[in-house]
Amino acid sequence: MTEKQPQLAYPMAPAANGYSRSDAEAGAAREQRKKKRTKCLLYIVLFAIFQAGVIAIFAVTIMKVRTPRFRVRSATFENINAGTPASPAFSARMNAELGVKNANFGRYKYRNTTVVFFYRATPVGQAILQNSRVNWRATKKIDVAVDLNLGNAAANSQLGSDLSAGIVPITSQARMTGRVELVFVMKKNKATEMNCNMEIVTATQQLRNIVCK
Repeated sequence: MTEKQPQLAYPMAPAANGYSRSDAEAGAAREQRKKKRTKCLLYIVLFAIFQAGVIAIFAVTIMKVRTPRFRVRSATFENINAGTPASPAFSARMNAELGVKNANFGRYKYRNTTVVFFYRATPVGQAILQNSRVNWRATKKIDVAVDLNLGNAAANSQLGSDLSAGIVPITSQARMTGRVELVFVMKKNKATEMNCNMEIVTATQQLRNIVCK
């Protein structure tokens, strides 16, 4: 019998880069995972920046508490009784329309408010507003009837001159206090002032040149 020649084992040729195929695949997998982690981290950072921007815009626009505006909008007159420059006197019923403008993203609830009308710093009439509320981003119109009587101001030496010119200057002042309720979460007290100048034209019984500060 012939003897079998022993088979020689030849070593495998090393990979071109010095690593085995399994090591190369593991390195590629690690690199892929690293890229995924980096991309995930980038998305998290971008989302955090987006959220910060949304919160900043929300705080500046929606959560900012603005002071409501309280004004005289218009008025009509009846029962005007105007004296003469020689015998100065003036009385009338003024049907005024007031306005409370609420620019907040929440309701404005105001308390009872007294509006006083003056003729050259002398009180000549007043109106009392009952507590109520103004819806968010809205203007509430309030109708009031005011009896103006300048009898207390007749001693004013300028009344005769005003009647001669046919223009009686009137001012209105008030302080309205209340509370703003933002998105039913935050409540903050807020007061607004009325300070309006206007003119009554006796010939046409009209109100003109309403200027509110």
